[in-house]
Amino acid sequence: MRNAAGLLFLFVLATVGCNAGPDYVYAPDCPAGQYALPEQKMLSHSNPVFIPIADSHNAWETVVDVVDDYFRIEREEPVRRIGDMLTEGNITTAAEISPTIFEPWRYDTADAEQRIENTLQTMRRRAVLRVIPAQGGHWVDVTVFKELEDLARPEHATAGAATFRYDSTLSGVENPHVGGQATAGWIAKGRDASMEQYIIAHLLSRCGQTGGSPPATICNSSRAPEGAVKQ
Repeated sequence: MRNAAGLLFLFVLATVGCNAGPDYVYAPDCPAGQYALPEQKMLSHSNPVFIPIADSHNAWETVVDVVDDYFRIEREEPVRRIGDMLTEGNITTAAEISPTIFEPWRYDTADAEQRIENTLQTMRRRAVLRVIPAQGGHWVDVTVFKELEDLARPEHATAGAATFRYDSTLSGVENPHVGGQATAGWIAKGRDASMEQYIIAHLLSRCGQTGGSPPATICNSSRAPEGAVKQ
């Protein structure tokens, strides 16, 4: 039993440390034996980002191919030519439950911290992209939303299941608002900037671009602080 627990612990460490996502972003430029704190991994690409593909069809196919590596596309509105004008393209993906540390083969979460959060509580993500024609290429705006599942009580909880509750009273609703939006069971948690950066870096790599120099990293030659990542 102890050996099994030890093997499970090593698997979790390997999953979190080595499978946080595809290798499309810059690593901190620290010498051997030195460390960088996770928060020093600053964002290195602008959003929206310019991709130098002038042909609208090729640009659209490139964006779709990249997004499909991370999310299941639910709706596409390609860039179209209407007369002398090019319309803006849009991609919307389906909201999917985010992977845990036990799913290293999935890349729709960017880093280990996010995977740990997904493991401890149910999260889901969806992406919305805009492809805007421009001279000499296209601007691509990437937005990844993450949401937390909203449950009335923890799943499989047994505490108080057979106890009558007296902390609420019956209430009536007068003049209800017709057409009001009911709760969808999910709480918006803002944008996932790290996942947006992974997608943008992947797009740039497909175009043969790097997006500029990697961000400066403050290295620490002393003993690695708690929570540091060894490079």
